[in-house]
Amino acid sequence: MRDTFLPYGHQWIDDKDIERVVEVLKGDWITTGPKIKEFEDAICRYVGGKYGVAVNSGTSALDIAVTALELDGGEIITTPFTFVATANAILYNGLKPVFADIQRDTCNIDPEEIRKKITPKTRAIIYVDYAGQPCDIKEIREIADEHELFLIEDAAHALGAEYDGKRVGSFADITTFSFHPVKHITTGEGGMCVTGNDGLAEKMRMLRNHGIDKDAHKRFGPSASWSYDLKMLGRNYRMTDIQAALGLSQLGRLEDFIARRSEIAKLYYKELSNLSEVVLPHVKPNVRHVWHLYTIQVEGVDRDRFFTGMRTRNIGVNVHYIPVYKFSYYRNFKLEAVFPVTEQTFSRIVTLPLFPKMTDVDALNVVTAIRETIREEQMELK
Repeated sequence: MRDTFLPYGHQWIDDKDIERVVEVLKGDWITTGPKIKEFEDAICRYVGGKYGVAVNSGTSALDIAVTALELDGGEIITTPFTFVATANAILYNGLKPVFADIQRDTCNIDPEEIRKKITPKTRAIIYVDYAGQPCDIKEIREIADEHELFLIEDAAHALGAEYDGKRVGSFADITTFSFHPVKHITTGEGGMCVTGNDGLAEKMRMLRNHGIDKDAHKRFGPSASWSYDLKMLGRNYRMTDIQAALGLSQLGRLEDFIARRSEIAKLYYKELSNLSEVVLPHVKPNVRHVWHLYTIQVEGVDRDRFFTGMRTRNIGVNVHYIPVYKFSYYRNFKLEAVFPVTEQTFSRIVTLPLFPKMTDVDALNVVTAIRETIREEQMELK
């Protein structure tokens, strides 16, 4: 058994990251200033987007993405197998979330299930690149075009992921990213919207700044005016230059982070492939999976007992996710809740630790704990 607890995810901050933050702290701007634009431009160059709008969280990014579309009531189709922020952003904007079941192999939303849920009230689709593997984007885009729907790609898990050789970030009308500490790069808390539409970008810039058309940076200096206008009802979702400086530094290490995540994923595949009680994640041939999460599904083993057994061995497994419709708040809406693939997946899924700073020894500790936990469970059943 490990002496120390191994979490499922963890940031990696080095001395260079700290130096970049200190430089900002010693400068004139620590809130929303010139580093924001620099970070936005750097992310856009990396993902192939045109306009970036940095905000204080991935949740905020989803909120302003939906708001910017200015949908006048109606429904948005999304996956129930996601963090609650995806669906919450729909409710924040007075719209109804409609859930579509997921694919058994990837846990991504199933395009055929999306088709079944389209009604005259449908306005948009939010698809989530679960665990770092892009959805079937071509099929989803065809559905959106056929029914004249907006597309939002929740790529909180998928910075650096690719679909048909192209990086995630320019497929949807708006793509949102997260920079939480467990994600591929971190700004502490933070997120970003990326779009190819300058009108949507301008709306989102206002929405992150109370709905005001000029931020503090634009009103600074001897030639700047004091005047500004409130054009939309926004919120304070601004990112700071401190966070942007950290993000810029981290972005320079992103490919190394992804490479290390892939190495750990390969090690898990190698060491766990002969266990009949473990179903390993499936990767489609036309994508680059960036392994935000490494999930397994257990067969012939009680998932909750397995979870407890791993935690008692200091392995910080997790469950991603509790289906959104199961939460008390969502049950109040009496949404349709017949999703057989989501239900079966949820009953069996477990997230293993995976983050760039993990060593091979850490990963082998996880494998050993899995074998021991399964053996213990089987012995108790005899």
